[in-house]
Amino acid sequence: MSAAIDPLHIVALRHWKVAMPFHTPLQWGSGTRPAATRLVVQITLANGAVGYGETICLLEFIEPVLVQTIAPIALQHRACDVERFTRHVLGAGYYHHKRAAVMAMAAVEMAMWDALGQVSGQPLHALWGGLYRQRVPVAAYLFGTDAAQLGQAAQGFLDQGYGSFKVKIGMDPISDVSNVEAVRRAVGSRDVRADVNGAWTPGTARRTLERLRPYDLQYIEQPLELDDLLGHAQLRRVQSIPVALDESAYTLSDVSNIVRMDAADVILLDPHEAGGLWQTLKAAAVAEAAGIPVTLHSGGELGLSQAAYIHLAASMPNMTVSMDSERAYLVGDIVKNPPLLRDGHFELPQDPGLGVTVDPDLLAQRCVASIQTPYLDARRPGWFSVKPAY
Repeated sequence: MSAAIDPLHIVALRHWKVAMPFHTPLQWGSGTRPAATRLVVQITLANGAVGYGETICLLEFIEPVLVQTIAPIALQHRACDVERFTRHVLGAGYYHHKRAAVMAMAAVEMAMWDALGQVSGQPLHALWGGLYRQRVPVAAYLFGTDAAQLGQAAQGFLDQGYGSFKVKIGMDPISDVSNVEAVRRAVGSRDVRADVNGAWTPGTARRTLERLRPYDLQYIEQPLELDDLLGHAQLRRVQSIPVALDESAYTLSDVSNIVRMDAADVILLDPHEAGGLWQTLKAAAVAEAAGIPVTLHSGGELGLSQAAYIHLAASMPNMTVSMDSERAYLVGDIVKNPPLLRDGHFELPQDPGLGVTVDPDLLAQRCVASIQTPYLDARRPGWFSVKPAY
């Protein structure tokens, strides 16, 4: 007689690739983003419970890794086996190629947590040590190089109740300063931070940060190329604007190396780039032990990932910096009850699991066969970004 299957065992997995357009293509230092392309995963447990997960899908290798490696491994585990599932994926050859697995792995891991929450009747934050904060502040995200338009956009977000603002720079030396100046003029004394996306050389960073000093930035994000932890550590010592790292801080090992190198004042985390929600919580704890605040990076989250972000933010004591979010630019969603954003804050979902419900019709409407790449610019054939650029 065969042994009875565990009720929490994953017995089926399916996925969809979807693209949600932005109202206006988003301009940044590595190209132009016309839409947020995402992978959505559904798992079914032996007891019939269903969980959903979502991840960012920027490059063509992510879906094949999901199909060929992650999915078969997931079908060997229970929804509660998050740590073992993660180590199993790394042990399948990705322990020395972690960044090639994290995004595909994250969608399944999120679905495991969602299913576990459904079975236990608990929202995710209740499974991670409980509620630390009720509402989660969000930074208004500002794109482009037209200073007048940026000032108007910042004013619009200010009128909606936002209390902090993030502006993309790293496109060219002139707009690096004019973008920040325009936003600071519009929002007064409220928090302003700027994201370079690794476009500067060390010399350009020192020179430009001196020019930006009068604008009292909350922090400068990823000023140097992502592998240059020593350069970021040195940059912190020669000027006064706090340094935040994002692209340098994907995996748990990345975060550990940042702390060891004393390379950042703030760390931006992202469950899709860490390999899951549990890895993000562990990375936040590493930063917390070193007295470093964290926040969450945005890559165009739809309702599933946005809900996961809110649960994370509600659970992590050292997430004392408002999270990034590109939701204001998305034309729609795939869930029936997207997280509520009011006065620059997200309300915390209280239903079991992620606390949001996928709409099958909306999901089907947004399915695509290819990725709308954010790394090139159709208006500039032959152009590609270089890191560092100047």
